[in-house]
Amino acid sequence: MWERLEAFVREQVQRFIQTLLKEELTELLGRSKSARRASVDAPLGMRNGYGKPRRLGLTSGTITVRRPRVRGVGERFVSRVLPLFKRRTCEIGELLPQLYLHGLALGDFDLALRGLLGDAAPRSPASLARLKAQWQHEYAAWKQRRLDDLEVVYAWADGL
Repeated sequence: MWERLEAFVREQVQRFIQTLLKEELTELLGRSKSARRASVDAPLGMRNGYGKPRRLGLTSGTITVRRPRVRGVGERFVSRVLPLFKRRTCEIGELLPQLYLHGLALGDFDLALRGLLGDAAPRSPASLARLKAQWQHEYAAWKQRRLDDLEVVYAWADGL
């Protein structure tokens, strides 16, 4: 059992998130699955199966979830639990720049993420290149920021 502990935990997290997604849709529609509308002015909409399976990267590994679909609501159903185009949690998003700052080359990200998040980790060379460009842009903006409005507590200079 000890050897399968991480896989068991990932399966439980996957089931929990899937249940949260179903409950969120139940709250939106105001009724459970296969239940009829209670009155004429009850919220419109019907369940319409599930979307394609999609991988979600967590710090404990990668899980696969399926977002429930709904039709007849008027606006697009956007989940608070799993937003539309999110493929990884914020913690994974914070891990990537740290790995890059510690000297991990872009070509090594695939191997590192596969080791950390499992073989099904959501990663692509294009997304990593896009992240690198974003970090370079943030660094350029940081270098150009104004310092005259900062209150300096102390100054330290090092020289030979």
